[in-house]
Amino acid sequence: MFIAHTIAELRAHLAAFEHPAFVPTMGNLHEGHLALVRQAKPLGDVTVASIFVNRLQFLPHEDFDSYPRTWDSDCAQLQAAGCDVLFAPNERELYPEPQTFKVLPTPALADLLEGQFRPGFFGGVATVVLKMFGCVFSEAKGRRTAVFGQKDYQQLMVIRRMVQQFALPIDVVAGPTRRADDGLALSSRNGYLSPAERAEAVQLSKALQAMAASLRAGATDIPALEAHAMEALRTRGWAPDYLVARRRSDLLPPEAVDEPLVLLGAARLGSTRLIDNLEV
Repeated sequence: MFIAHTIAELRAHLAAFEHPAFVPTMGNLHEGHLALVRQAKPLGDVTVASIFVNRLQFLPHEDFDSYPRTWDSDCAQLQAAGCDVLFAPNERELYPEPQTFKVLPTPALADLLEGQFRPGFFGGVATVVLKMFGCVFSEAKGRRTAVFGQKDYQQLMVIRRMVQQFALPIDVVAGPTRRADDGLALSSRNGYLSPAERAEAVQLSKALQAMAASLRAGATDIPALEAHAMEALRTRGWAPDYLVARRRSDLLPPEAVDEPLVLLGAARLGSTRLIDNLEV
């Protein structure tokens, strides 16, 4: 596996290839990330992953400084998963001067749900992803593919809209959410959970499954369904931000329960904030 720490090194190495397939990460890798790398492998002639903890998408009170950096383990896992190139710039390389030009996603998508509770988050994500695309795909001569996990459902929508509206010649491919045996969605932040919290954490996915079962059984009062799910988690000691049913097309509240829906949840368990989603 070739490791590039500078944009120049990355571009020089990728000049020999035509169809990069790219998986951006912030490191602290788990099976969900590695599944995306394996999914990307047949989609191009060179598989590229990045590791970069992006300061722009962290709020001042969030865990940028304490976010786990597990370099040796990440490299070994990427190599075992078949990654060909790892792009691992430091902040000075990717942001040599203050990033005053930024991508500001439309408020209609970026200011609800995650954007409401983490203001500015999607602007930070979109800005670094656009910059990564410029680094990885600048030498491509043909098809360009980027693979993102569906666990971050709203983020995936933001990236797809950005690619569409900027007419970027990039195929954005979704990777299905990977789960532990008990159903908990894999996440780097699961490592923050104590053993007792880890045992409890599956209740978020179970709450979404219960909402889905009610909808399939004919429930039509979606606000009541959402309120019941929130209260069920609160009684177990969680601090939920939202558990909602939204239209898959735009993440707005549905006008009818027979529309294609996605259930999305975000809740804090102890000091750890978890997210999950389920299409119905």
